[in-house]
Formats: sequence, structure tokens, C-alpha cells
Amino acid sequence: MEFVTTLIIILAVVAVVLLHVAYATYFERKVIGHMQVRMGPMRVGPHGLLQPIADFVKLFFKEDVVPAGVDRPVFYAAPIISLVASLSSLAAVPFARGLVIADINIGLLYIFAMSSVASYGVVLAGWASNSKYAFLGGLRSSAQVISYEIAMGLSLVGVMMSAGSLNLTDIVEAQKADFFGCYAIPQILGFFVFVVAMLAETNRTPFDLPECESELVAGYFTEYSGFRFALFMLAEYVGMVIMSTIAALCFLGGWHGPFDVPYIPNFWLLIKIYFMIFFYFWIRATLPRYRYDQLMRLGWKVLIPLALANIVVTGIVKTFIS
Repeated sequence: MEFVTTLIIILAVVAVVLLHVAYATYFERKVIGHMQVRMGPMRVGPHGLLQPIADFVKLFFKEDVVPAGVDRPVFYAAPIISLVASLSSLAAVPFARGLVIADINIGLLYIFAMSSVASYGVVLAGWASNSKYAFLGGLRSSAQVISYEIAMGLSLVGVMMSAGSLNLTDIVEAQKADFFGCYAIPQILGFFVFVVAMLAETNRTPFDLPECESELVAGYFTEYSGFRFALFMLAEYVGMVIMSTIAALCFLGGWHGPFDVPYIPNFWLLIKIYFMIFFYFWIRATLPRYRYDQLMRLGWKVLIPLALANIVVTGIVKTFIS
């Protein structure tokens, strides 16, 4: 019986997240359209609300072209690795108090591990495609992930020190007892580093160098089409949802808010997640793409020193003030 209950929860979480992912693409096109004084999708359904369904149908039935020189087993496996690893991260994410598939005491480490595995799919896609554009995109992605995962991990050390736990539920509850009600203010340096690193981790503008259509056609998925291309897109947007959720849980107080909303215990968490996803789109509409040397310089010379400084300051505060 417990197995059936867990399976139902898993299917429900995956279904809700994938529904959010589908409409995140619609929301992105609408937001950027309005920011550029356009209407965005309008043709399929009222105000284009059925556009994600039309996109899914088109990609599902589109011809799956596989170039002759690819390493077929790796080429086929790469998008599946990215999507499955991204979805696996959801197991340790609490979407409300008690609503979590696996309430493990090292939830943050587990999510970092899964995000690293997801990046392997990108690297393998670039290598297996037998294309110089895809290969360069895969190389860029591997260097970018190594650089910015260090900064991201260090940015959350201050949160772990403040909460005294790696369990995401414990971190949220610890913020309720904090003077500010969240860690975004006392951990402002860590929050800044995390926000920048999450953009790079998900290969989003201004850090979308692994795709970089102006130089690399489409980067690591240049040779992908049809449903395999859709799997990469799903993995990217699931990663955005997960990173937005981690930001909301670790820095913005999670499901706690100024007042309780009856019948919707995770109301405030959803609002915070939606705001962070909107932030992704806002940045995409605002900032140009970095050059690759700027990307590396920012990661190693700015973000990592800032994250280390945040750890030192947090340690001093914990030692002498707490």
C-alpha cells in the first residue's frame, strides 16, 4: 500500500511539474513579447493558451532525423539522461510541509548530484553528434558546469551553516525562526551568487554559451530534431523550475509568508517560484549574451571569492553573535 501511495505521489508531482513546464514556454513567449512591444502567441486558442499543446503535437509527429556519422547509442541516450536526471531531482524537493517524495537529510547534496548527472547528457550529446558545432557546445557546457557548480555549492554553505541542516524542510523551518523570516537578507551575498549561478547552470541567457545560435547554430543539440529535441527542452525547463524552487526554499522562506492562506498550504512557495521563473525571462529579455572569457572570469574571479567571503562572514556571525 505504501508503494502505491508513493507511486501516486510521484506521478502527481511529475505531471504537475511537466504541466508547469509546458506553460512556462507559453509564459516566456508572452512575457518577452510584451517586453518587446509584441503580442506573443495569439493564434492557437484564446490568447494562444493552447500553443504549448500545439507545440507538443508538432514535435511528437515531426520526423526524427539522425545523421549518418553519429554514435547512435550515446546520441539516443543523451536527452533521456538529461530529462531523467532533472526529474529525479524532484524527489527531494518539498512543495509544502510534509509534501515531499523522499524527505532525506542530505536533500541539497542529492539535488546537486542529479544536476551534475543532467549536465552529462549535454556533454554526451555534443560528443556523439559528430558535429563541430555540437562538440564545441558540449565542451562549453562541461567547463561552464564545473565553474558555476562550485560557486552554487559554496553559495548554499552559508544557508546550511545558518540552518544547521542539509534537509530542505529543516532549512525552511529554520528561516521561520530567523529575525528576517528568510535568508535572502542575512545571506545576501550567497543569494546573489546563487541567482547568477542558477542562470549559468541551466544554460540560460546571458550564459547560454552551450547553445549560442549566433556562433554554434544550436550548440549541443544542433543535430537533434523532433521529440529528442523536445526532451532537451523539457530538461532545461524542469531545471529552471527546480532551481527556482531551491531559491524559494533556501533563501525566500519557502511556504512561509506574512499570513496563512486556507486550503493552499504552499501558496507562498508557488508565488516565489513563479517570481523566480519570471526573473529568468526578465533577464533573457534584458541582457545580452556574455563572451566565453567573460563567463569564465565571472565564475572564477568574482562569484567564487564572493561565496567564500560569505562563508567566512557567516562563520564569524555564528561564532560571536549567535
